[in-house]
Amino acid sequence: MSWRMSWTQFALLTVMVTVACPAHADSAGGVHLPAFECATLANGTQLLLMEKHDTPLISLSVAVRGGALGDPAGKDGTAALFAELTQKGAGTRSAAQFADAVETAGGQLGASAGDESVGLKASFMARDADLMIGLVADALLRPRFAPEEFAKVRTLAAQSIAAAKDSDPRALIGEYGDAWLFHGHPYGRPVEGSERTLAAITLDDVKRYYAEHVGGDRLIIAVVGDFKAPEMRRKLEVAFGGWRKAAAPVPSASAPVRVQGRRVLLVDKPGATQAYFWLGNVGANRTDPTRTAQSVVNTLFGGRFTSMLNTELRIKSGLTYGANSGFDRRTQPGSFSISSYTRTEKTTEAIDLALATLDRARSEGFDDQALASARTYLLGQFPTTLETNGHLAGRLIDLAFYGLGPEDVDQYATRVRAVDATAARRVLATAFPASADLAVVLIGDAAKIRDAAKRIGPVTEMKITDPQFYPEAPK
Repeated sequence: MSWRMSWTQFALLTVMVTVACPAHADSAGGVHLPAFECATLANGTQLLLMEKHDTPLISLSVAVRGGALGDPAGKDGTAALFAELTQKGAGTRSAAQFADAVETAGGQLGASAGDESVGLKASFMARDADLMIGLVADALLRPRFAPEEFAKVRTLAAQSIAAAKDSDPRALIGEYGDAWLFHGHPYGRPVEGSERTLAAITLDDVKRYYAEHVGGDRLIIAVVGDFKAPEMRRKLEVAFGGWRKAAAPVPSASAPVRVQGRRVLLVDKPGATQAYFWLGNVGANRTDPTRTAQSVVNTLFGGRFTSMLNTELRIKSGLTYGANSGFDRRTQPGSFSISSYTRTEKTTEAIDLALATLDRARSEGFDDQALASARTYLLGQFPTTLETNGHLAGRLIDLAFYGLGPEDVDQYATRVRAVDATAARRVLATAFPASADLAVVLIGDAAKIRDAAKRIGPVTEMKITDPQFYPEAPK
């Protein structure tokens, strides 16, 4: 039976029934995913159970397929508000009682939304496994949707956006970047919403989203920790096995189209003493066959403190306190982006240097010594991503969500070691954008950086006080 078949098998199907050990390094320095059991309930809920008895703790992670892709048109942020409301009263507990139940047990429970899923994470002592499962089941199956709690979370979401605009817009430049790069595509819609779309969302919208996009057939549950798999499986089947299916089909996104040429969005923040910039184009998806080579190369280009990008913009020139680059991988290709900030009067110099650094990486590539350094760095960092029960539960969710098998972890070291200069040049040419083809966002005092923006490419302007992340169409 193939790994992919195991995710969709109906009835309880045991793929592995082995008491798991912590992730461990082999003699060659690789990391292996501990053994786990995979099962699918009759309603489509997928279970991933990994026993790990070194500490009396259990971590549980949940993904509900759909996420912000299911937000109604013009009401971005609906999934995010739903995620927040799952913690604001469920079952027989009010918001305060729900929080108190978590806190009294010394546990942790939180929820959030992404583009393609709503996630929930919980961590409790093993003795409180029943409480943890009950709270998670209440949150997902029996949210209370109290009107007063909805009003609070919606207001707080809008206030958080306004506060970031008023103080440090670095927290939002990715929202502007995605909106500018992916305009007209679902990935361009802000997961957390905008001030405008949040104001349009009603409690009925959230309830409708819940009915249409949250259900047992969308559910993936991973549990890692101090338990016996057969007993945990029975508990989860009782709690979630009878849950109804979501009323609507799972929403999906098509592959976005790369930007040709340059286009610049200038977001005016009068009085700003710094300019914040984001340079991006469509990159790669989560299952891209060259994703490991991309990570190795990005480590050298902009993925660590000693990267080429940070060395040029911070260490050598002192233009910024930090510059980085990275891939946002989703089911379809997300963005590859470069971001940094600089003093207003140094805007042109900093962006020119970032573009020149990108050009140099693409034209020169990286030699064997540099690649060896990046390989060593990634192999040293990777085990720390699988240290805790929560890390492992999250990784199991990731594998199930994207249809990947344990080899994604087990063969990681082998894939990293295989990245040579030829592979690096290949991904630089295919996954890293040319400096001539970029969506660019600049946030700063437009009166002072407008000329710098015009040097980059055709400019469209908006105000940071505008209640959305993309300029309005001319009336």
